[in-house]
Amino acid sequence: MSSSRLPTTVAGESSRMQEFLEEVFKPLHRAEQHRWAKAYLQGLIHAPGRKTPRRMARTELLPPATAHGLHQFINASSWDWEPVRRRLALWVAANAAPYAWAVAELTIPKRGAHSVGVHRRLDTATGRLVNCQQTVGLFLTTDAHCFPVDWSLVIDGDWARDRQRRLRARIPEAETARPVGSHILGHAAAVAAQPRLPRVPWVLDLVQCDDAGGVLAGLARHRFDFVCEVGPAQPVFAGHHPSAVTTVGRLMDTRRTRRPYAVEHRTAGDRPRAAPIRVYAGAVRLPRHDTDRQGDSPCHRLLELRSPDSPQPARYWITNLTDRCVETAMALVRSRAAVRSTVTTLREDFGALDFAGRSFPGWHHHMTMVSAAYVHQRLHGAPNSLTVAPVPHAAPNRTAG
Repeated sequence: MSSSRLPTTVAGESSRMQEFLEEVFKPLHRAEQHRWAKAYLQGLIHAPGRKTPRRMARTELLPPATAHGLHQFINASSWDWEPVRRRLALWVAANAAPYAWAVAELTIPKRGAHSVGVHRRLDTATGRLVNCQQTVGLFLTTDAHCFPVDWSLVIDGDWARDRQRRLRARIPEAETARPVGSHILGHAAAVAAQPRLPRVPWVLDLVQCDDAGGVLAGLARHRFDFVCEVGPAQPVFAGHHPSAVTTVGRLMDTRRTRRPYAVEHRTAGDRPRAAPIRVYAGAVRLPRHDTDRQGDSPCHRLLELRSPDSPQPARYWITNLTDRCVETAMALVRSRAAVRSTVTTLREDFGALDFAGRSFPGWHHHMTMVSAAYVHQRLHGAPNSLTVAPVPHAAPNRTAG
């Protein structure tokens, strides 16, 4: 590729982006990789429409000759995304005030059967089978925003068994078919292994999780606080005798076991109002996975939100914040709205659906850059004024990193 030039920001914004790149992408050891990371980041932030290398290179921000280099940086370069994501999480923690960890699934529609991890699954929102990639994202929530800092890709049974497909997609041996709950606990283990990351509560939606109890037990093993929404059929122990196992729905339908509690509640576009929260009067414990024994499960608090003037079914949360007021738990629950908003923004504005490749490393490279673009734009603002800076050289038949 012949030498060309890339736009960059005006002096103040350029300095901010350069500091961000130098810190977050420090694990990239080659100067050429750093330059392509900057080019890809700018393309994700500024290019309209789909964020593929070809489309990003069609904008006035990037000359067309850069499309090949951008593609190679994502799909062929061998840089390790995990240390970059760790540094991205540390950057968020240092430049914002996170108060919760959150996890959300992102479904990426796909055509055909060749994109890594693609499979057919039931879309619970529509009740239809969709051909897609299923991903699990980790987020740090602050008062102003919710920041994506890590991702995992769900590998179904067919991808786990088909060795040729795995080789073509460059899927590591350690990546096997496992449920979403296992991916959540993988993120939790990664956070627990980093003492510099904030020890803030986890706020999760486990209503559709097949092993919500196992996830909660895993969080407890890592000594994390949590507030997690569960379905009405979630088993719990309401006493110390093994026969006391029941479900959260049945437990909260027993009038003598609950007490009312009003906290401020806000929905989109509404004014704050008193929410009819009901709190289970005693403590509950969780069974071990695949057993009816409570083992050494600690005590938890059970909360129910049931609005008498709404046709919506009751919602339930289990939390180990037994020494905090109910308002604290419900304030954490409200962060789920920020997570959903962030996922929508990643889909529509930052190219989370637009990976132009089929490999496992390529997908992780792209999602790392998507997360970095979102974090930089939200924390430091997308630049509006552009000057020109050089593009890295690349030979026609070589990778960009």
